[in-house]
Amino acid sequence: MLQEVILKFEELLVENLDYFNKTKEEVLDFKRDNKWSKKEILGHLIDSAVHNLVRFTEIHYAPKPYQYRTYNQEDLVNIGQYQSTDSKELIQLWLSLNKQILRIFKSVDNEALHYEIELNDKSIINLRFLMSDYVAHLEHHIKQIQNRYSS
Repeated sequence: MLQEVILKFEELLVENLDYFNKTKEEVLDFKRDNKWSKKEILGHLIDSAVHNLVRFTEIHYAPKPYQYRTYNQEDLVNIGQYQSTDSKELIQLWLSLNKQILRIFKSVDNEALHYEIELNDKSIINLRFLMSDYVAHLEHHIKQIQNRYSS
């Protein structure tokens, strides 16, 4: 199962990189109805990668269960100024962060997959779930980017 998650992750990186490299800047910038533009969704994925990179590394040495910390998505997208940032810069940052996460995924041993993570509501998940959920979240937003206002 973890191998499937890793393969899906790799596919999503290649697919999205290809999509972004073929999409015009004005399409990436386009906003409607106070919804995020494609660039802002990419910015959200950057914020997600930053926070999850910390989670995926800290869990190996932090006390268990690992305490999951949330973040304010809307504020981070606004503070990050993704709408006014050059797309190529955003794409490179997104790709670099996710390549590092992918390296970590590939190095996780079976024992670590069972490390417990305590969510804010006190429920418990494990690292395997968090990894799978990260890839599912990435896939959701890639589909959103590719379908939003066409390309």
